[in-house]
Amino acid sequence: MSTILITGCSTGFGLETARLFLDRGWRVIATMRNPDDCSLSRHENLTVLALDVTDPASISAAVAAAGPIDVLVNNAGIGWLNAHEGTTDEMIRRLFTTNTFGTMAMCRAVLPAIRERGAGTIINVTSSVTLKPLALLSAYSASKAATASFTASLAQEVAPFGVRVLEVLPGQSSATAFSANARERIEQEGGFPAAYAEMMEQVFAQFAALPADSGTQPSDVAEAVWRAATDPACPVRLPAGADAVQWFADA
Repeated sequence: MSTILITGCSTGFGLETARLFLDRGWRVIATMRNPDDCSLSRHENLTVLALDVTDPASISAAVAAAGPIDVLVNNAGIGWLNAHEGTTDEMIRRLFTTNTFGTMAMCRAVLPAIRERGAGTIINVTSSVTLKPLALLSAYSASKAATASFTASLAQEVAPFGVRVLEVLPGQSSATAFSANARERIEQEGGFPAAYAEMMEQVFAQFAALPADSGTQPSDVAEAVWRAATDPACPVRLPAGADAVQWFADA
């Protein structure tokens, strides 16, 4: 039985990916900062572990508890939507610490074992915003673009050892509460500059107008991760969701 470790499984893409792999007979190690937030049903092939990808001690403990794995999915991340003028240095650090440095740290933690075994797969979940510039997402896009570049280089670096590294690029989704979380985080961080008020409200209105089943769904991302994990011919960069596929074709 193959084993997959997925970060950020409390909601959204990570949660749906864990469900899909369980349904298809894999052993799943679902990780999240607070295991009490886990909504996955009990399953004989499911292990839930606490993991904060920004904490080296937490990473070491989770990887040790997980034991040998065949696939790592770096899905944990935080979103941010605001004008750059309204984005503090601290928020930029938080974005990169989770979205970029957390992914890099997890890769470094699992690579020795899978490299020595001569087989294994790492899948980094980034974003389609790396394909198409969007206003008010500059800091978030930068953190995901850095992860995309890291992924491409690492893929070449470890290929001689039989290790595959791939990138899944989700499109825009109304199903992951990105906009609601972004608005709450903006308010917590002091709001947005008055000069950008009209632009901000237009963006939030666009999100609010999206039907619940529009854009990229968590199931789209889960299926893309499945392909990346199981198809040796899968390309290194794989868009997930119809909008991401279109943006990828246009890029």
